[in-house]
Amino acid sequence: MPKKYSGTGGSIANRLLAALPRDEYNQLRRSSTAVLRSAKATTFIDYTGSVLEAVFGTAGRIDHVPLTGKTDLQSIADALADEFTRTDIVERLQEISNSYLCEIERAISQGAEFHVLPGVREALEAISHNARYHSALLTGNFETTAWFKVNLADLSDYFDVPGAFGDQSYDRRELPRFAAQRISSHLRMDLQPSQFIVIGDTPDDIACARHFGARSIAVASGHSYCGDDLRACEPDAVLPDLSPQTDCEPAKPFLDSGQSPARRLTAG
Repeated sequence: MPKKYSGTGGSIANRLLAALPRDEYNQLRRSSTAVLRSAKATTFIDYTGSVLEAVFGTAGRIDHVPLTGKTDLQSIADALADEFTRTDIVERLQEISNSYLCEIERAISQGAEFHVLPGVREALEAISHNARYHSALLTGNFETTAWFKVNLADLSDYFDVPGAFGDQSYDRRELPRFAAQRISSHLRMDLQPSQFIVIGDTPDDIACARHFGARSIAVASGHSYCGDDLRACEPDAVLPDLSPQTDCEPAKPFLDSGQSPARRLTAG
């Protein structure tokens, strides 16, 4: 049974849900990132270099390309810009996807680790019992590798509506729109950007939420950005992590407000 509206809750997810006014929305959709993190910051570079060499015969400039917050497709295009066009890359998407899956399986067999970030499982569990919310994956990873990682962490059942992935656009800012179209079709509802919350751990996650018109919660649990870095990008809220001990007070103003979230974003 869906969790009933309550004024109290033990975890941050319970408290965030409780903070939402009872009648503000019939349904509020949540696109989620900031779920998993590799134990080693260079894991993506390691296996992406192998993928590019297998498919294109070269890793290009992958070791020198800033990767944080980009879609995998953009990272590949940047790495190979001197030798291959975007058309060349798109023509080999399936081959790249298959190679990614092989390489991440190999990396894990050799000891690579992906950790569920603090509080994520509890937050997803709480959301799954609240009829007001749905969870979707919104990630810069290719779809095959994204689902592999989520399955590896035994989290896939929590994502009950379609999402958007890094093999579907060079521009991360486009992903919320793609996800929203699929979710609206899946639920047979005409959902608006203001009915989405993007949760992520990079400035690019905040930017993609703003570009789409969604609200954003930035979580300072990634490899590259601290709370001050994220706060400078002016998301709706910044949290250190999603653990049950985290104070969700920074997120309450935009959840408690009777104004439409779209108006709040414009005013900010």
